[in-house]
Amino acid sequence: MSFWKKEKEVPPPVSGAPADSQEIGSAADVDEVMKKFDRESNVRVWEGTPKWIVKLITIAFSLFCIYLTLIDRNQAEFRLCTFLGGIIIIGYLNFPIRKGHVKVNSLPWYDIIIMVVGSVPFFYFAFNAEKIALTDYAIVSTDPMLLSFAVVGILVMVELCRRSVGLPILCVAGVLIVYTLAPFGANIRLGKALFDLFYTTNGIIGTPISACQKFIVMFIIFGAFLERTGISNFFISLANCVAGSSSGGPAKVAVISSALCGMVSGSSVGNTVTTGSVTIPMMKKTGYKGEFAGAVEAAASTGGQIMPPIMGAAAFIMAETTGVVYQKIVVLAILPAFLYFAGIFIAVHLEAKKLGLKGIPKDQLPKFRKLAPKLYLLLPLIILVVLVSTGSNTMAYSAAIAIIISIIVGVINIFVNKALHFEDTSDNISFMKIVDALEAGGKGTISVAAACSMAGIVAGCVTSTGLASDLLRAILSVSGGVKIVALFLTMICCIVLGMGVPTTANYCIMAATCAPILMSDQIGIKMICAHFFVFYFGIVADITPPVALAAYAGSAIAKSPPMKTAFNATKLAIAAFVVPYIFALNPAMLFQFDAGTSTASMVFQAVMIVITSLAGLFGVAAALNGHLYRPMNPLFRLLIAAGGLCMMIPGNLTDVVGLVVVGGIMVYQRMAAKGRAA
Repeated sequence: MSFWKKEKEVPPPVSGAPADSQEIGSAADVDEVMKKFDRESNVRVWEGTPKWIVKLITIAFSLFCIYLTLIDRNQAEFRLCTFLGGIIIIGYLNFPIRKGHVKVNSLPWYDIIIMVVGSVPFFYFAFNAEKIALTDYAIVSTDPMLLSFAVVGILVMVELCRRSVGLPILCVAGVLIVYTLAPFGANIRLGKALFDLFYTTNGIIGTPISACQKFIVMFIIFGAFLERTGISNFFISLANCVAGSSSGGPAKVAVISSALCGMVSGSSVGNTVTTGSVTIPMMKKTGYKGEFAGAVEAAASTGGQIMPPIMGAAAFIMAETTGVVYQKIVVLAILPAFLYFAGIFIAVHLEAKKLGLKGIPKDQLPKFRKLAPKLYLLLPLIILVVLVSTGSNTMAYSAAIAIIISIIVGVINIFVNKALHFEDTSDNISFMKIVDALEAGGKGTISVAAACSMAGIVAGCVTSTGLASDLLRAILSVSGGVKIVALFLTMICCIVLGMGVPTTANYCIMAATCAPILMSDQIGIKMICAHFFVFYFGIVADITPPVALAAYAGSAIAKSPPMKTAFNATKLAIAAFVVPYIFALNPAMLFQFDAGTSTASMVFQAVMIVITSLAGLFGVAAALNGHLYRPMNPLFRLLIAAGGLCMMIPGNLTDVVGLVVVGGIMVYQRMAAKGRAA
């Protein structure tokens, strides 16, 4: 799925950077890189009448999902199985058997058979759910037809996941299934395992798919509609007004605009391509290296999945898994998200000072008075935030209302653009844009649903075999019950798993395995902190080498080496590797306080942890950059990094030590720089 979108570019200043360093990748370059690394970008090519047939089927699926979410009141098995049956149909219409195996208007006979045969078990289960639920387990688990349906349904979904997501998550699921059935493992009978994994809500139609059908698909469609109202262009222009003229302004514009656009898309790669097509050329022409420009956009765009109020798909699954309402999760995510983007902002500021870069001249920046008439573009987001925060309606109903408002806003756009004589009318709504948004929503759901179905199988295997207790004993024996060691081991698991598993599925797997371990009495991490911990490190996978899809998308636009871009993005997003430890060890960052804590004390603790964390992030960013007011020698870099980390460790003593070290080095660097200038 390509998120490429041509946008009106703000003319950046002319710099003395070499011509080759300003070379920018085209849409074709981005698609080529994404097809190489991202399975979701390897889709069939449809043209002419077949294209419209597939488009109409995908649109019908999106409308059916809206119907299921808002109107249908059948039992969960009916809704989830019809949803998965539809996913199989549009999935095999879009994804070929392997990368590059694409011919125009070609659907092989074997894919037609797989698509039809594979959807039958889910539709059969859907329309016979009540009968199957009332049938004794022993009968279902020995019925040849029902067992055959279970095998076919699981295998066809596995194949769709391989095509749209990749092999790593299937390797995880495969190992767990073998462990479930094998005599040396849990040794569970095949009939019992198939019954659990297909006919109960502890398997393929478990919590991840339930969240996908109830919430995620609606927000994917909402994001598609919102993108077509021109809100991305508006956010970029707004960010230019705020930070465009400051030192290294275009990089700061990238951070701010990506944070805002991330609220809409919730997709690391999609956000990188959408905003990066404008911000990366601006950064390169200002004087940033290509690998740094691509990394800034990738790191900032990845933060879209942790940026309230929409966040990523995993946040909805977290609400379902933990029982904490989504509105509360959004509030808890505010401080960590602020620190994440603040860390990137500090890093790009230090890089700009190090290179002596200037901002965009004010006469080349958009004026706020010209943007003010289009503030109504924010109306769908504002209404969604109000509806979500008040809890007056369900999440899905709130998203549906926001979709309607986004269409109304698009219509208003037509009259405003005409009345104010705006030349750029790309944000006008049209019937075709509505059609495209529904199609994009359906396509965007395929890989998420496929990954969620496999995550449900993983969670089902863990639950039925009691594997979590074995993992707990293993981690306890290695960590010795020390919190920081257990957290570190969990982080490594998340990052390794995230090398080839989508962030949503990564969170589902870690929530079923490692989060309960962190929450155990022996480790003692609070429930919501444990889930946020694995959530954060699952998201970081999009910029962590060797499989860093967001960084690769940024490198394609910046025409920079993919691996260098990925390493730079990891360095810029250092906050994502530090902040989870802060809220795991000091839950005050997630507004988790001991019983009896006064309101004043709560406010004081939250404010202090933000201040010390910001100062600590500054110290770590300066150490990684190697430049403050002047270049720092290796000893000072080690000291300021240690001082920064001290301020992130809970405790008054560590805060004071860190403040003295970071503050002392800053003063020394400042005085040395002034002396050298004199």
